[in-house]
Amino acid sequence: MNTPDPKLPDRNLALELARVTEFAAMGAAAWIGKGDKIAADQAAVDALHYVLARTPISGVVTSGEGTKDSAPKLYHGEEVGSGGPEVSIAIDPLEGTRLTAEGFPGAIAVIAASPKGTMFDPGDSVPYMEKIATGGEFADLLELDDPVATVKKIAARKGTALDQVTVVVLDRPRHGDTIAAIRGAGARVRLILDGDILPVLLAADESSAVDMLWGVGGTPETLIGSAACRCNGGQLLARFWPRTDEERAVGIAEGLDMERIFTAEELVGGDDVFFSCTGVTSGDIVQGVQFRDGHVITESLSMRSRSGTIRRIEGVHDLAKIEAMKKSAAAG
Repeated sequence: MNTPDPKLPDRNLALELARVTEFAAMGAAAWIGKGDKIAADQAAVDALHYVLARTPISGVVTSGEGTKDSAPKLYHGEEVGSGGPEVSIAIDPLEGTRLTAEGFPGAIAVIAASPKGTMFDPGDSVPYMEKIATGGEFADLLELDDPVATVKKIAARKGTALDQVTVVVLDRPRHGDTIAAIRGAGARVRLILDGDILPVLLAADESSAVDMLWGVGGTPETLIGSAACRCNGGQLLARFWPRTDEERAVGIAEGLDMERIFTAEELVGGDDVFFSCTGVTSGDIVQGVQFRDGHVITESLSMRSRSGTIRRIEGVHDLAKIEAMKKSAAAG
């Protein structure tokens, strides 16, 4: 008889993690449209940290808010959880601080987990990576060094003209030349204001109108996007993108390979990966937080790689009871 290893996940932790992102989203939502992205981010961090500390896991933050000195909560290497399966954690308490502060769509609270030691630890020295992602149908076509060639291959496999292929790209000056090249080839480009994780979800979701993601974005977000791809059958390729020679040198000194192209499986390994996100402001993937007569309504996306299960969860939360729970916990 096989005895389960208590150190490994044996149930759908994504459901537990959905509670974590729900609270982060509700915390941030209090600041929607108020013009203060720092306060919105801090509210998300505080709420996420509160619930994560009470979640039945033994987690270590592989990618979070930064180093301990600059981020007293959810910092790299912090141990989190109330005890349970040993997991590595990647967190973005609020992707889209500006989106939240200005009331734009697409802000989400996100967390990902995999068995302890299976999540690549990038450190903090090179905060950006170049990445390309798509759904499972086109996973074998990705070329990080030639996104235009990838677009052409996708069009060929779809059996359509190039103008039927849509690429989502973060609207930044550094992407200008490639955006022009993609458009010059005849494909469509969907620009987004902020965010690295939501675009990966769009690209990997074969039911969406987006076929591919390309661009340079955050290294922590690349880990979380890789976890999402592990869960929904998509694929992501990424490589470190140092902004300066000094950043490159520091990364090399810390043992990072600046030329290596990582797959999603290499960034987030293991056979049981979990992902959860909750909408803060409404977007393409999940609806944002809604306040109604003493209740808060949330929508979350919960995924697990082992089972391939993807759930949409609507939560109806009683504000008075939540506050009572917090006061009771603080008193105890």
